[in-house]
Amino acid sequence: MSGVESTSTAPEVGAEFPYPVTVEIKGATKAATFTRLADAVEAVRSSVARLPLEEADAKHLGEMFAPESLGRIARQLDDFGAVRTAAWVGIEAYVIYLRPAQTR
Repeated sequence: MSGVESTSTAPEVGAEFPYPVTVEIKGATKAATFTRLADAVEAVRSSVARLPLEEADAKHLGEMFAPESLGRIARQLDDFGAVRTAAWVGIEAYVIYLRPAQTR
C-alpha cells in the first residue's frame, strides 16, 4: 500500500449505513424515513415493483436496489450525500431519491 490512509467513513460492503435514511419516489410515494438502510432499500424495491415499467427498466432498477447493493448504496450516501435515479413510465419520470435523514 502507499501509506495513505482513507478518510472515508463509509461502511464496508454489506455493512449497515449508520444513519436513518429518507426515501422518496416523486410522484409515486411520500417521503419516509427508515432507521435501517436495508429497510429503505426494500421500500424502494417494493414501490418500484408496483410501477408499470418496461422490462429492461424494471431489471435495471431491481439490480440497482438489490439487497447485495447495500454496500454500494451506503458508500454513495456517505460520499455524495444522496442516491438519485429515475424510473420512467412512458415519458413520465419518477425520481427515486435516498438521503441521510440527519446531518452527520
